[in-house]
Parts: sequence; structure tokens; C-alpha cells
Amino acid sequence: MTFVRVKLALERLPSGAVLDVRLNAGEPLRNVPRSAQAEGHAIVSLAPESDGSSIHRLVIRRA
Repeated sequence: MTFVRVKLALERLPSGAVLDVRLNAGEPLRNVPRSAQAEGHAIVSLAPESDGSSIHRLVIRRA
């Protein structure tokens, strides 16, 4: 379900724009970056948030 929301957000952006996404560890963290790349988008960065939580910040550049 998380990738569906990300995909809809990406569709509203112009080509070359970036989307900043916060992901929980586990399935969203594994599936969203992989699915975005499979759709042709570029992963700009993927890093844990600095507060030590299990949340990660993913930046995607729309194709």
C-alpha cells in the first residue's frame, strides 16, 4: 500500500522533480525503493533519520 501512495504522488510531479518520503523499516523500506526503480525513477538518497528511530528518508527523482 505504501508504494501505491508514493506512485500517485510521483505521478503528480513533473519529470525531474524530487519526492521526499519517510518509510518505516521492514517491508516498506525494502519494497518502495525497488519498485520506484522498476518504474524508471532514480533513488537520490536513502538514509535513516538522525533521531535513531526506525524511520528512513527516501528521496526519489521522477523519471
